[in-house]
Amino acid sequence: MQLSDFKALSFDCYGTLIDWETGILAALRSLRDRSGVGDEELLTAYGEVEHAVEVEHPGLAYAQLLERVHRGLSHRLGVAEDEVEAAKLGASVGDWPAFPDSAEALAYLKQHFQLVILSNVDRLSFAGSQRRLGVEFDHVFTAQDIGSYKPDPRNFEYLLKHLAEAGIAQGELLHVAQSLFHDHAPANRMGIASAWIDRRHDKPGSGATVLPDPMPHYDFRFTSLGELADAHRAEQGE
Repeated sequence: MQLSDFKALSFDCYGTLIDWETGILAALRSLRDRSGVGDEELLTAYGEVEHAVEVEHPGLAYAQLLERVHRGLSHRLGVAEDEVEAAKLGASVGDWPAFPDSAEALAYLKQHFQLVILSNVDRLSFAGSQRRLGVEFDHVFTAQDIGSYKPDPRNFEYLLKHLAEAGIAQGELLHVAQSLFHDHAPANRMGIASAWIDRRHDKPGSGATVLPDPMPHYDFRFTSLGELADAHRAEQGE
């Protein structure tokens, strides 16, 4: 199997293209300071609380969902709720930084593939991230469009259905993502080939994502999107 076997790349955005952990920690700085927990403990708690809220409120837009996540984190960490801080977390998504390699790698990949977003986000929040990534995606599918959050299989069914309507068969699609829980596990169940962008390769634990059980498989592994682009260049003899 080679990268050049595929016609389209579908991306998780947050954690893969956008450095969501840096964005989350910046938005939760006050909560972290009030609770006294370290960054990794806070990210782990965030991942677990966020997933629970997504399961309970699958139709809630991500910005509003994050306000509930902030309240859940406050309860879990034993500190008082703060509605202003919660609103700031919900509004912060468009300000989260892109990984340094994302824009350049996407610009290269755009020359060879259709580029698709499949993200647990709302359209308004993604608009800010779109500007940071610097490319026009061929398709953008959000949790707001679908009415559920990954790893719900409905998100991947929606992806496959709409790409099929655009002339892209399942075997022509490679799903590119950091989260083994939100993306690779459901991609496995749907029979979609996947590439793991292991952004946390030099850090302990799974950060702001829940660790899946059993662990999924993946067809490619890279530590950055730039590595994936370089691997495609090598296939092309560049």
